[in-house]
Amino acid sequence: MLKMKDVSKIYRTDTVQTHALRGFSLEVEDGEFVSVTGPSGSGKTTFLNIAGLLEELTSGTYELDGRDISALNDKERSRVRNEKIGFIFQSFNLIPELNVFDNVDVPLRYRGFDAKERERRIMGGLERGGLASRPKHFPSQLSGGPQQRVAIARALAGEPRFLLADEPTGNLDTQMADSVLDLLDEINRSGTTIIMVTHELTLADRARRNLFVRDGEIHHGPPELHFAAAANA
Repeated sequence: MLKMKDVSKIYRTDTVQTHALRGFSLEVEDGEFVSVTGPSGSGKTTFLNIAGLLEELTSGTYELDGRDISALNDKERSRVRNEKIGFIFQSFNLIPELNVFDNVDVPLRYRGFDAKERERRIMGGLERGGLASRPKHFPSQLSGGPQQRVAIARALAGEPRFLLADEPTGNLDTQMADSVLDLLDEINRSGTTIIMVTHELTLADRARRNLFVRDGEIHHGPPELHFAAAANA
Protein backbone atom coordinates (compact mmCIF):
# COMPACT_ATOMS: atom_id res chain seq x y z
CA MET A 1 0.00 0.00 0.00
CA LEU A 2 2.69 2.47 1.08
CA LYS A 3 6.41 2.03 0.59
CA MET A 4 9.10 4.58 1.46
CA LYS A 5 12.79 3.84 0.98
CA ASP A 6 15.65 6.01 2.23
CA VAL A 7 13.42 9.10 2.28
CA SER A 8 14.97 12.34 3.48
CA LYS A 9 13.46 15.75 3.94
CA ILE A 10 15.63 18.81 4.37
CA TYR A 11 14.29 22.29 5.07
CA ARG A 12 16.72 24.97 3.92
CA THR A 13 17.06 28.64 4.69
CA ASP A 14 19.88 30.99 3.72
CA THR A 15 21.96 29.90 6.71
CA VAL A 16 20.47 26.68 8.12
CA GLN A 17 19.67 23.17 6.93
CA THR A 18 17.25 21.14 9.04
CA HIS A 19 17.08 17.39 8.45
CA ALA A 20 13.49 16.50 9.32
CA LEU A 21 13.74 12.92 7.99
CA ARG A 22 16.89 10.81 7.49
CA GLY A 23 17.00 7.50 5.65
CA PHE A 24 13.33 6.94 6.46
CA SER A 25 12.21 3.52 5.20
CA LEU A 26 8.77 2.05 5.83
CA GLU A 27 6.29 -0.37 4.32
CA VAL A 28 2.61 -0.38 5.29
CA GLU A 29 0.47 -3.21 3.99
CA ASP A 30 -3.09 -2.86 2.76
CA GLY A 31 -5.48 -2.97 5.72
CA GLU A 32 -2.94 -2.23 8.47
CA PHE A 33 -3.52 0.10 11.41
CA VAL A 34 -0.19 1.73 12.30
CA SER A 35 0.53 4.22 15.07
CA VAL A 36 3.43 6.67 14.91
CA THR A 37 4.73 8.22 18.13
CA GLY A 38 7.76 10.27 19.10
CA PRO A 39 8.79 13.50 20.83
CA SER A 40 7.96 16.94 19.45
CA GLY A 41 10.18 17.84 16.52
CA SER A 42 11.00 14.21 15.78
CA GLY A 43 9.68 14.24 12.21
CA LYS A 44 6.23 12.69 12.72
CA THR A 45 4.31 15.52 11.06
CA THR A 46 6.82 15.75 8.21
CA PHE A 47 6.36 12.05 7.56
CA LEU A 48 2.58 12.44 7.61
CA ASN A 49 2.71 15.40 5.22
CA ILE A 50 4.88 13.48 2.77
CA ALA A 51 2.70 10.38 3.07
CA GLY A 52 -0.35 12.57 2.35
CA LEU A 53 1.32 14.27 -0.64
CA LEU A 54 1.17 17.64 1.07
CA GLU A 55 4.96 18.00 0.90
CA GLU A 56 7.62 16.68 -1.46
CA LEU A 57 10.52 14.57 -0.26
CA THR A 58 14.10 15.73 -0.78
CA SER A 59 15.52 12.34 -1.76
CA GLY A 60 14.54 8.68 -1.72
CA THR A 61 11.49 6.97 -3.19
CA TYR A 62 7.83 6.80 -2.24
CA GLU A 63 5.35 4.36 -3.78
CA LEU A 64 1.65 4.55 -2.97
CA ASP A 65 -0.62 1.76 -4.10
CA GLY A 66 2.11 0.59 -6.46
CA ARG A 67 2.69 3.99 -8.05
CA ASP A 68 5.91 6.02 -7.83
CA ILE A 69 4.72 9.25 -6.25
CA SER A 70 8.04 11.06 -6.56
CA ALA A 71 7.67 11.05 -10.36
CA LEU A 72 4.29 12.84 -10.41
CA ASN A 73 3.69 16.51 -11.13
CA ASP A 74 1.57 18.74 -8.88
CA LYS A 75 -1.69 18.09 -10.76
CA GLU A 76 -1.19 14.33 -10.69
CA ARG A 77 -0.28 14.41 -7.00
CA SER A 78 -3.45 16.35 -6.23
CA ARG A 79 -5.54 13.80 -8.10
CA VAL A 80 -3.99 10.87 -6.24
CA ARG A 81 -4.41 12.69 -2.91
CA ASN A 82 -8.09 13.44 -3.54
CA GLU A 83 -8.93 9.94 -4.75
CA LYS A 84 -6.94 7.73 -2.39
CA ILE A 85 -6.22 9.59 0.87
CA GLY A 86 -8.46 10.80 3.67
CA PHE A 87 -7.22 13.21 6.35
CA ILE A 88 -8.29 13.56 9.98
CA PHE A 89 -6.85 16.46 11.96
CA GLN A 90 -6.67 17.31 15.66
CA SER A 91 -8.50 20.61 15.14
CA PHE A 92 -11.37 19.03 13.11
CA ASN A 93 -11.09 21.77 10.42
CA LEU A 94 -14.85 22.11 10.04
CA ILE A 95 -16.33 25.23 8.43
CA PRO A 96 -18.49 26.87 11.13
CA GLU A 97 -20.89 28.50 8.65
CA LEU A 98 -21.79 25.14 7.07
CA ASN A 99 -23.94 22.43 8.59
CA VAL A 100 -22.74 18.84 8.98
CA PHE A 101 -24.05 17.73 5.58
CA ASP A 102 -22.39 20.60 3.73
CA ASN A 103 -19.10 20.19 5.62
CA VAL A 104 -18.88 16.61 4.42
CA ASP A 105 -19.92 17.73 0.93
CA VAL A 106 -17.07 20.23 0.42
CA PRO A 107 -14.32 17.86 -0.82
CA LEU A 108 -16.80 15.89 -2.92
CA ARG A 109 -17.71 19.00 -4.90
CA TYR A 110 -14.06 19.41 -5.85
CA ARG A 111 -14.09 15.91 -7.31
CA GLY A 112 -17.03 16.71 -9.56
CA PHE A 113 -19.56 14.12 -8.36
CA ASP A 114 -23.18 14.80 -9.23
CA ALA A 115 -25.67 15.66 -6.47
CA LYS A 116 -27.09 12.12 -6.18
CA GLU A 117 -23.65 10.51 -5.80
CA ARG A 118 -22.56 13.15 -3.32
CA GLU A 119 -25.64 12.59 -1.17
CA ARG A 120 -25.03 8.82 -1.18
CA ARG A 121 -21.45 9.29 -0.04
CA ILE A 122 -22.30 11.96 2.54
CA MET A 123 -25.06 9.99 4.22
CA GLY A 124 -22.97 6.83 4.07
CA GLY A 125 -20.12 8.60 5.86
CA LEU A 126 -22.45 10.13 8.46
CA GLU A 127 -24.07 6.77 9.10
CA ARG A 128 -20.70 5.13 9.73
CA GLY A 129 -19.85 8.00 12.06
CA GLY A 130 -23.10 7.64 13.98
CA LEU A 131 -24.36 11.04 12.81
CA ALA A 132 -27.04 10.15 10.28
CA SER A 133 -29.64 11.96 12.40
CA ARG A 134 -27.67 15.23 12.55
CA PRO A 135 -26.99 16.37 8.98
CA LYS A 136 -28.51 19.82 9.60
CA HIS A 137 -26.62 20.55 12.81
CA PHE A 138 -23.85 23.13 12.76
CA PRO A 139 -20.42 22.53 14.33
CA SER A 140 -21.23 24.93 17.19
CA GLN A 141 -24.13 22.66 18.15
CA LEU A 142 -21.85 19.64 18.60
CA SER A 143 -19.32 18.76 21.28
CA GLY A 144 -15.76 17.75 20.43
CA GLY A 145 -16.36 14.04 19.92
CA PRO A 146 -19.21 14.45 17.41
CA GLN A 147 -17.25 17.18 15.60
CA GLN A 148 -14.36 14.76 15.14
CA ARG A 149 -16.82 12.17 13.88
CA VAL A 150 -18.01 14.69 11.28
CA ALA A 151 -14.39 15.14 10.23
CA ILE A 152 -14.03 11.36 9.95
CA ALA A 153 -17.27 11.16 7.94
CA ARG A 154 -15.88 13.83 5.61
CA ALA A 155 -12.75 11.75 5.08
CA LEU A 156 -14.75 8.54 4.55
CA ALA A 157 -17.13 10.14 2.04
CA GLY A 158 -14.28 10.23 -0.45
CA GLU A 159 -13.98 6.43 -0.07
CA PRO A 160 -10.19 6.63 0.39
CA ARG A 161 -7.80 3.69 0.29
CA PHE A 162 -6.20 4.90 3.49
CA LEU A 163 -6.62 7.44 6.28
CA LEU A 164 -3.96 9.67 7.78
CA ALA A 165 -4.90 10.79 11.29
CA ASP A 166 -2.85 13.53 12.97
CA GLU A 167 -3.52 13.52 16.73
CA PRO A 168 -7.21 12.72 16.10
CA THR A 169 -8.05 12.66 19.81
CA GLY A 170 -5.79 15.51 20.95
CA ASN A 171 -8.69 17.87 21.72
CA LEU A 172 -10.95 15.26 23.31
CA ASP A 173 -11.49 13.98 26.83
CA THR A 174 -10.80 10.32 27.60
CA GLN A 175 -14.34 9.09 26.97
CA MET A 176 -14.66 10.93 23.66
CA ALA A 177 -11.17 9.79 22.64
CA ASP A 178 -12.08 6.17 23.26
CA SER A 179 -15.24 6.50 21.17
CA VAL A 180 -13.27 7.98 18.26
CA LEU A 181 -10.69 5.17 18.52
CA ASP A 182 -13.53 2.65 18.53
CA LEU A 183 -14.76 4.17 15.28
CA LEU A 184 -11.26 4.05 13.76
CA ASP A 185 -11.00 0.39 14.81
CA GLU A 186 -14.28 -0.33 13.05
CA ILE A 187 -13.15 1.51 9.91
CA ASN A 188 -9.89 -0.43 9.90
CA ARG A 189 -11.68 -3.77 10.31
CA SER A 190 -13.72 -2.93 7.22
CA GLY A 191 -10.47 -2.80 5.22
CA THR A 192 -9.28 0.80 5.30
CA THR A 193 -5.57 1.31 6.00
CA ILE A 194 -4.91 3.80 8.83
CA ILE A 195 -1.75 5.62 9.89
CA MET A 196 -2.23 7.56 13.12
CA VAL A 197 0.18 10.01 14.75
CA THR A 198 -0.36 10.36 18.48
CA HIS A 199 1.45 11.35 21.67
CA GLU A 200 -0.76 9.08 23.78
CA LEU A 201 0.80 5.67 24.37
CA THR A 202 -2.52 4.15 25.46
CA LEU A 203 -4.01 5.17 22.11
CA ALA A 204 -0.96 3.99 20.17
CA ASP A 205 -1.46 0.56 21.71
CA ARG A 206 -4.85 0.37 19.98
CA ALA A 207 -3.07 0.11 16.63
CA ARG A 208 -1.89 -3.22 15.22
CA ARG A 209 1.70 -1.98 14.78
CA ASN A 210 3.68 0.75 16.55
CA LEU A 211 6.45 2.93 15.14
CA PHE A 212 8.58 5.43 17.01
CA VAL A 213 10.24 8.40 15.28
CA ARG A 214 13.19 10.24 16.78
CA ASP A 215 15.53 12.69 15.06
CA GLY A 216 13.93 11.91 11.72
CA GLU A 217 14.60 8.18 11.95
CA ILE A 218 12.17 5.34 12.42
CA HIS A 219 12.29 2.66 15.14
CA HIS A 220 10.02 -0.36 15.46
CA GLY A 221 8.52 -1.94 18.55
CA PRO A 222 6.55 -0.78 21.60
CA PRO A 223 6.81 3.04 21.83
CA GLU A 224 7.06 3.03 25.64
CA LEU A 225 10.45 1.33 25.36
CA HIS A 226 11.76 4.06 23.08
CA PHE A 227 10.38 6.83 25.28
CA ALA A 228 12.02 5.23 28.30
CA ALA A 229 15.33 4.92 26.46
CA ALA A 230 15.16 8.55 25.35
CA ALA A 231 14.44 9.69 28.89
CA ASN A 232 17.45 7.77 30.21
CA ALA A 233 19.82 8.84 27.44
